[in-house]
Amino acid sequence: MRLLSFIYRVLSNFAFLALAYFSLNYIEKYNNRASLAILILVYAVMRSVSALRSFYFYNRIERLEIEARRMVGLLVEGPSGAALRKHLVGEVSLLRRDGEIKAYIDLFFLAAVVLVCVGKIMTE
Repeated sequence: MRLLSFIYRVLSNFAFLALAYFSLNYIEKYNNRASLAILILVYAVMRSVSALRSFYFYNRIERLEIEARRMVGLLVEGPSGAALRKHLVGEVSLLRRDGEIKAYIDLFFLAAVVLVCVGKIMTE
C-alpha cells in the first residue's frame, strides 16, 4: 500500500507537470501564455510553501517520537512493553518518513513546473 501511495503521488504530480507543459505550448499569444504561466507559478509557490511547512511539522513529530519512546518506556515494563513500544514508535516513524518522501516528490515536480513556466515566459 505504501508503494501505491508513492506511485499515485508521482503520477498525479506528473499529470500536473504535463498539463502545465502542454497548456503553455498550445497557447499562441505571448500575453495569454505569460498570464497562464504566472497563475501556474502562483499555484506552485503555494504548494511549495505547504510542502516546506510540512517539514517543520515532521520535525515536531520526530520530537514527539522521542518523547513517546521515553514515556512508553516508563509506563510499560517487561517483554510485552518492549514489543508495544517498538510497534508504536515504528509505526509513527514510518508514517513520518513516508510523509517526508511524499513532500520531496512534490517539491521535485513543482521545481520542474517552475522551470517549464519560467522557460515559457522567457521565450517568445
